[in-house]
Amino acid sequence: MLQVDLSRSSRRYCDGQSRRSFLKLGLTGLATASLGDVLRAKEDSLARYGSTKDTSVILLWLDGGPGHMDLYDLKPEAPAEYRGIWNPIRTNVDGFEIGELFPKQAQCADKFSIIRSLHHENGDHFAAGHIILTGRPGASGADTPGKYPFIGSLATKLAGSRNPEMPPYVAVPYGMSIGLRPGYFGGNYLGVSHNPFETDGDPNNANFQVQNINLPGGVSIERLDDRAALARKFDRMRRDVEGSGVLDQMDRFDRMAYEMVSGESARKAFDLSSEKDELRDRYGRHSWGQSTLLARRLVEAGTTFVTCHFGGWDHHWDLKSGMERYLPMVDSCVSSLLTDLSDRGLLDKTLVLLCGEFSRTPRMNDGGNGGAPMSMGTPGRDHWGNAMFCLVAGGGTRGGQIIGSTNRLGEVPHDRPVSAPDLHHTIFHLMGIDRQASFLDHRGRPTPALEPGDVIQELL
Repeated sequence: MLQVDLSRSSRRYCDGQSRRSFLKLGLTGLATASLGDVLRAKEDSLARYGSTKDTSVILLWLDGGPGHMDLYDLKPEAPAEYRGIWNPIRTNVDGFEIGELFPKQAQCADKFSIIRSLHHENGDHFAAGHIILTGRPGASGADTPGKYPFIGSLATKLAGSRNPEMPPYVAVPYGMSIGLRPGYFGGNYLGVSHNPFETDGDPNNANFQVQNINLPGGVSIERLDDRAALARKFDRMRRDVEGSGVLDQMDRFDRMAYEMVSGESARKAFDLSSEKDELRDRYGRHSWGQSTLLARRLVEAGTTFVTCHFGGWDHHWDLKSGMERYLPMVDSCVSSLLTDLSDRGLLDKTLVLLCGEFSRTPRMNDGGNGGAPMSMGTPGRDHWGNAMFCLVAGGGTRGGQIIGSTNRLGEVPHDRPVSAPDLHHTIFHLMGIDRQASFLDHRGRPTPALEPGDVIQELL
């Protein structure tokens, strides 16, 4: 059985708490059951609920909460303390404007849409993250554990993997929400088998490889010097097993599990070094850029749901330096991913989402964080869940659309308010998954996979 040792991770957020987690999981986050058992369970789900499409999902998660008025919903006519530092720029779609630090996305706005009226009215990192990622309230800064499964865990339980040689749900480089790992990206009552398979490491590292993997027969990737040695070891293992007749004694589920471990699909998908330097440069030679490129490789190989963690968005002060560092990286990631997927004929069956747990206050603070004004650098923005954004692209959606709007100060939705359950219903619809599916929770009670909501028809 393939096992993964997850490294400890610690991150301090504005609530002052530091969180660590350590898990030892199997290929899909498994602890006790065999991978064949997981595949059997997934087929049972498919037989019961069905999935009529092969759409995959890439979620670029902006952990910490970016401000809508600095990215995709600028208010140039608002008072200075609201409109902020940057100006909007035109895109290749008439009437569609975004922030000036997004010049590359401005050239491909016809490929994505922006929901400007997403909201949940909660400014607590943990409560907001739980709502956006699971569709339900239940967590808070005083009670941080997840109560419900991540939307990707639900989706992959119902849809399985697009390729049995690939893990259905992958987090690059890890699944983390507000310092909790996997936090609200976990399977919760679905079981740890529906936690993400985490790549770990930095995909921008020249020596990047999937870390801490123990292969059948005691083979360890860490003990192999190069890809050629790994390939030889896999090929020898395959010949030995096939020659022994063991495969004939396996049922097809165990064989699928074996193929996922020993087949070429996963090995090739995780090998970023096979990409051309020009394309890697276009995504950006940083962790976020290479994580996004890896996400594209994974969905192309058959993974159903991939998340990429882009952390560090808790800008209560010195917003200018933070945004001028982060937004150009987001610009390269989003524009390159959408163009790359389109060029490969994959955009129509790959749904791309970009969002965080909440937004930031429309009115900027004085940059003092309790001290003298500007003593902490330029003004910043605080927590705000009353209005936020989500970028949506591909997967059968229409590009170049603005869904909803906020009032003149960006405080609340002005029209077409959208909820997290609405977003999740749209994801299930685009993936061809039954939106009425339900599961038994920890107490054995039937629980709908999704809270009541509606598909966002303007995106279709």
